[in-house]
Amino acid sequence: MNIPIIVLAIVFLLIIIRQVGNIRLHIWQIMLLGALVVMITGQISLTHALKSVNIDVMLFLLGMFIVGQAVDQSGYLSHLSSKLFQKTGSVDRLMINILFGAAIASAFLMNDTLAIIGTPVMLLLARQNRISPKLLLLALAFAVTIGSLASPIGNPHNLLIAINGNIRAPFLTFLKFLLIPSIINLLIAYLFLRIFYKKEFENRSVRDGEEMIKDHRLAALSRISLMLLVLLVVAKVIAAFWSSSLDFRLTYIALIGCLPIIIFSPKRFQVIKRIDWATLIFFAAMFILMASVWESGFFQKVLAGLKLDITSPVVILSVSVLMSQLISNIPLVVLYMPILLQAGATTGALIALAAGSTIAGNFFILGAASNVIIIQNAEKKEGITLTFWEFARIGIPLTLVNLLVYWLFLR
Repeated sequence: MNIPIIVLAIVFLLIIIRQVGNIRLHIWQIMLLGALVVMITGQISLTHALKSVNIDVMLFLLGMFIVGQAVDQSGYLSHLSSKLFQKTGSVDRLMINILFGAAIASAFLMNDTLAIIGTPVMLLLARQNRISPKLLLLALAFAVTIGSLASPIGNPHNLLIAINGNIRAPFLTFLKFLLIPSIINLLIAYLFLRIFYKKEFENRSVRDGEEMIKDHRLAALSRISLMLLVLLVVAKVIAAFWSSSLDFRLTYIALIGCLPIIIFSPKRFQVIKRIDWATLIFFAAMFILMASVWESGFFQKVLAGLKLDITSPVVILSVSVLMSQLISNIPLVVLYMPILLQAGATTGALIALAAGSTIAGNFFILGAASNVIIIQNAEKKEGITLTFWEFARIGIPLTLVNLLVYWLFLR
């Protein structure tokens, strides 16, 4: 009996239903329960469980959560968003601005960063204009997934592929293969959202109005933190592709970025107390459960037994999307990339791996960490949630069309 696989299946089932009797379960609680079960049943040792938790990811999220909470709590985020989205006039223009604005920003600041910062903005816009918050949250989720794909620093697995895959001129290469299909897929996402939320677009105008800053000192520090993040991302690009020997991690960017708030703000403890600790618990639990699943060898055997042409773009895209739902996209890339490199895969095949593992985020909620961040943040701040089916009913057909578009450009 393969206990990790059974636990994984139960975790997915509970995330789908989110309700056991009168008890309403949060995603982080379900994942934590799964991690505890595999530990208690001896499927993974305590030592290995602790080692499986990616400290870099945890510290990166912690730093970004601090910045995100500060810009939200100070009112600077509301003020900035009102400036950015003034005079959009209609829901159609607002959606286009959100989709392309978040996509472009995520290509440089990473999808998880935009998920953290963007969620309160979407909730604010929904509240101001009486638009369904679920529509705006879905727009943000799809935008950061598609937008992050066209850049080697848009998400962690793209960066992994760009560096370990020895891709020359990675920015130009990713843009060459993925810019045009990503633009097309953003427009397709807009059409899907318009179809599924048709009533939200009917005779609806977007309100203009400037939000006032609540705490000017915290807002000033938040502004400095955001500027630091942008500057450090630029520095990372130079460090990663001009001097490969320099170890300049994403973790350092997030931690340095939050320092102005931690050092100089008198409200530092209030900010830290209010960050989304539940999502951090979710990630730690997910690393433990997925490590247990990985140790079971189940998916490795399935992949080997299928006897497919593993370097074919259609196979890479399909396997990446399906497997990312089960073991998440970073472990999938860690598994698949050495196999592709050993088989003499071309740059196009590695780009297909990036495309499949990233666009998997549009399929199910667990396909991307950014989805979980958005949902957890929305639940924590305003009690608004996206259910598994609310996401999947749009995400599944959208992902299939997205895959077709990328396949046409990569075949």
